[in-house]
Amino acid sequence: MPTKVICIANQKGGVGKTTTAVNLSAALALKNKKVLLIDFDPQGNASSGVGIDKVKENSIYEVLIGKKDINECIRITNLKNLSVIPSNENLVGIEIELVDDENKYFYLKKAIKKITNHYDYIVIDCGPSLGILTLNGLCAGDSLLVPLQCEYYALEGLSKLLKTYKLVKQYYNPKLDLEGILLTMYDKRTKLSFLIYKEVRSIFPTKLFSTIIPRSIKLTEAPSFGKPIFLYDPKGKGALAYLNLAKELIRRNYK
Repeated sequence: MPTKVICIANQKGGVGKTTTAVNLSAALALKNKKVLLIDFDPQGNASSGVGIDKVKENSIYEVLIGKKDINECIRITNLKNLSVIPSNENLVGIEIELVDDENKYFYLKKAIKKITNHYDYIVIDCGPSLGILTLNGLCAGDSLLVPLQCEYYALEGLSKLLKTYKLVKQYYNPKLDLEGILLTMYDKRTKLSFLIYKEVRSIFPTKLFSTIIPRSIKLTEAPSFGKPIFLYDPKGKGALAYLNLAKELIRRNYK
């Protein structure tokens, strides 16, 4: 199977996007897939979430501006098969530096072209916006995975994101597929979570992942220790959920 580039995006913050990017990447690595996680958020949370400091040099920013070769910026993590290209606050400047560049949406695609055959999966963790950075992620990706928190405000933002997805697919990246919608922070004790599940399933019956990520204190604690959930609470419900997600993703891509 050729390299699959998955863009994880949602313009709404706090939906479990980086948690999903980190732990899905880790789960795929545990399933013996060679994975590169690209931290494409200036906050650098995906970097610290796998135990990598938010470096001032050798980040994805230096790759985009042509200061560093992409291979110089790949860092090995404590998890076998998982590497990361870190990010930092300098990445914010890209939104300004590229604003008048006619090729501004294709810098990431160009940067990763030379390494796509080195990995089974490349996972891009985008920031909570629909600006130039996220559009770079969508143009570089083979598919879009949307984490969706189980609340109604999150549903409102989904329509805007999917509209952007359709425009990118129409004008910039015809091969971009909708990988799926992933429900996160699901609380089985509340009626609201179940109602959100029913509504999303009725609208996207073939694109909603069967796997649902539960609300979990351990999932929220793990990043503060610089560890994916599998190195922090490997037998907990959060780890089990992301491992199931990786299995489901692999099954989908081998059909």
